[in-house]
Amino acid sequence: MYFDELNISDELLDALDAMNFEQCTPIQEQAIPKILEGRDLMGIAQTGTGKTAAYLLPVLDELSHGNYPKDSVNCIIMSPTRELAQQIDQQVEGFAYYLDGVSSVAVYGGNDGIRFEQERKGLELGADIIIATPGRLISHLNGGHIDLKKVSFFILDEADRMLDMGFYDDIMKIASYLSEERQTIMFSATMPDNIQKLAQNILHDPVEVKIAVSKPAEKIQQQAYLCYDGMKDRIVEKVLRQEDLDRVILFASSKMKVKELSLTLKRKGFNVGAMHSDLEQREREEVMLAFKNHRISILIATDIVSRGIDIDDIQMVINYDAPRDPEDYVHRIGRTARANREGQAITLVTPKDWPHLLKIEKLIEKEIEKPELPEGCGEKPQMPTGKAASKGRHNGSRNGYRGPRKGAQANQSAPKGKSQTSHKKRRPQKTTPKA
Repeated sequence: MYFDELNISDELLDALDAMNFEQCTPIQEQAIPKILEGRDLMGIAQTGTGKTAAYLLPVLDELSHGNYPKDSVNCIIMSPTRELAQQIDQQVEGFAYYLDGVSSVAVYGGNDGIRFEQERKGLELGADIIIATPGRLISHLNGGHIDLKKVSFFILDEADRMLDMGFYDDIMKIASYLSEERQTIMFSATMPDNIQKLAQNILHDPVEVKIAVSKPAEKIQQQAYLCYDGMKDRIVEKVLRQEDLDRVILFASSKMKVKELSLTLKRKGFNVGAMHSDLEQREREEVMLAFKNHRISILIATDIVSRGIDIDDIQMVINYDAPRDPEDYVHRIGRTARANREGQAITLVTPKDWPHLLKIEKLIEKEIEKPELPEGCGEKPQMPTGKAASKGRHNGSRNGYRGPRKGAQANQSAPKGKSQTSHKKRRPQKTTPKA
């Protein structure tokens, strides 16, 4: 479908034309008409599929008709990170180039008091669209700098990342300030239980639009090391020492594990940095900059960066903890083998993780190679078969996992060692069609 087949204003079409946007992506083709109908929407789509334009274009079209209050905030867009908030604000500026009177303000943490004061003044002057990180918006709400009673559009971008970062309560608090008559649009790359719970609480009779998860790049060499928990640190050390690597991301399931791994690997002489939700925005930016500039070789992280990192030369991704959601696996390993490069992805799989591994293989429609463990790490457990494999039951049956025997096998386990934007008439820059 071409954009000019959609029921959006000529001014928006002119901006799209100036930016070389011609055809809708699948998420845009499916979501834009539903949003224009006024429906709440739950969109499941990965980064890079064009979801930003999928919600911005219909909202900007509605605001351009002039049927909304000029002296109040009409749209709130929630973003998990400062970087994404800035990107969205730039997209608003490009799409709204030919629209009169549509303004936006981006508010986010990680900066000094001068920036906060600029945001406060911008909010009090009024803006149609506020793009905000949850914590920063809460700060302005607590200070009485913004009134959300007349907000007509509430949009959550990368909602799963916001929940991973612990923003559930903040989102619900912000939603409590909004009118029940609002239209709510939520986008997420995955649909775990906590996202379903959030959707049930803030969406009203939503339509669901889901774009299939892309398969991992063919140039990713995928391997799964079958092991026991006590072997993991030794395996990671062996892999990192065997390979000539200086661009590695290591994913763990919790911030506590990230902190533990960081200390463990530093003691072993590795150049590592940790990325988790306990860090302030400024600290996260410093770690990411150090990784991008090669001052850090190994980035240990929770899933907060699995869809937020934009580095093309990652050589290897290691899943210290196997992801429970198979789509998270695709997002994680998608950090390597970018820009037509080759890459490696290694996942450590314990007996309790076997059902998750089977789901991953089913999603990617490929059996992952399961090599022998590196020398000195012990023998890998035997894979269960039949019902024990699919249901994760290891009850001592013939084909199930019996657990490590006392003695030799058990001993093989290694020790755990913008200020207000007025949209000046600056011609939109050309960009890619996947806004």
